[in-house]
Amino acid sequence: MAKCFSYTATQDSCYRYSFSRAGLKSSTTDLGDGTIMHCWAPKTHNQSKPTLVLIHGFGANAMWQFNDFIAPLKSKFNLYVPDLLFFGDSYTTRPERSESFQARCVAAVMDAQRVSGTMDVMGLSYGGFVAYSMAAQFPERVGRVVLGCAGVCLEEKDMEDGMFQVKSVDEAAEILLPQTPEKCRQLLRLSFYKPPPVTPSCFLADFIEVEYLQERKELIETLHKDRKLSTLPRITQQPTLIIWGEYDQVFPVALAHRLKSHIGDNAELVIIKNVGHALNAERPKQLYKHMKSFLVDTRVPTKAVHQSNGSKRD
Repeated sequence: MAKCFSYTATQDSCYRYSFSRAGLKSSTTDLGDGTIMHCWAPKTHNQSKPTLVLIHGFGANAMWQFNDFIAPLKSKFNLYVPDLLFFGDSYTTRPERSESFQARCVAAVMDAQRVSGTMDVMGLSYGGFVAYSMAAQFPERVGRVVLGCAGVCLEEKDMEDGMFQVKSVDEAAEILLPQTPEKCRQLLRLSFYKPPPVTPSCFLADFIEVEYLQERKELIETLHKDRKLSTLPRITQQPTLIIWGEYDQVFPVALAHRLKSHIGDNAELVIIKNVGHALNAERPKQLYKHMKSFLVDTRVPTKAVHQSNGSKRD
């Protein structure tokens, strides 16, 4: 049987063109000690505009997750969009797999780009873990923080307590790093409130990635191992927007309320109705609306919006 047309390769090329047309350039930085970071950065950094770092989650490289947001954000920010280690063209030969190491690498890239002053950060899912760690490690450099469906407050015991759809970290890795078309379908069902219609296996097989498979499994394992809320620092100095899908099955919405409580009054929680974990794919316009309101429309610290449940819904 002839191989299906490679949608992913074609889409990669389209995204590269889109990013370049938006005024971004592909940049690779050697951080030393075997660590290489790729980042989309402004062709010209405008000192009169604030800086925003967009940090992707698991899945494809950063272009796939943020393409819809580049055009509306480019006029308002100097945009920096890194590929985290073991995604896109970023990798390391070092053994570290923690989100704190990822955060230090992103910060080092910003140093290499000679970005001075504070920067806002936005992280989706796993990228939210990295964004949170950046805010905790570099409070003097990070301004506002946006966390999209990022289960930063999960604890190792939550798996045993039945909070998640999966029963073990190995099962989670099999779904988050699908190696068969059926596992791809399972990931779509888990990530979307309304999953895409039935998709041919040859099309889904085009999305299967084998590069850095073991390293990505180690990222997932490290994220979960020995994790306790009591050891998670509070990022009380930065205004923080927590935004979540009402029907998130990857990181249930209970983790959103837990995170809001952990950070305190300097955090605002928004829950978008009728959407799952893939906020950027299912509801990009609503996600952008809340990002713009928080990051652009008001530049004073945003306090928590209280209703009876301590959050607001959209």
